[in-house]
Amino acid sequence: MSNVPRIMGLDVGDSRIGIAISDPLGITAAGIQTLERKNMRTDIFEISEIAKRHCAIEIVVGLPKNMDGSVGDQAQRVQAFARKLARATGLPIIYEDERLTTVSAIRTLTLQGVKTGHNKDMIDRQAAAIILQKHLDRRGPAPSA
Repeated sequence: MSNVPRIMGLDVGDSRIGIAISDPLGITAAGIQTLERKNMRTDIFEISEIAKRHCAIEIVVGLPKNMDGSVGDQAQRVQAFARKLARATGLPIIYEDERLTTVSAIRTLTLQGVKTGHNKDMIDRQAAAIILQKHLDRRGPAPSA
């Protein structure tokens, strides 16, 4: 891995966590892996190690709001996870509305000819990339060093 700072994106679910990383310029996002959830301590440790390996300077976490925009039980679980991750990594956490990202991920993969029925890990990676890309698009490219 290079030492160029990047932004990490997460799609946090109950069973898996999709992980994406930005390019060095902060313009594009790519899904890099899916982590099968084990327990909170192990999950936080593994995400922290991935963040270090990719020189992450911030983490964008998809917030699964209800369709009316309210924060429900799942979003509260994601926020609790993100708070623990922030303490473990010392990195800022930015929440990004993730409503319909799984639908978008499935649609994108289907258009690429990928059968999504048994590829939940690929869907989660793609959803993480969509979450991160939304954040990157809104903030614009990172200033040059």
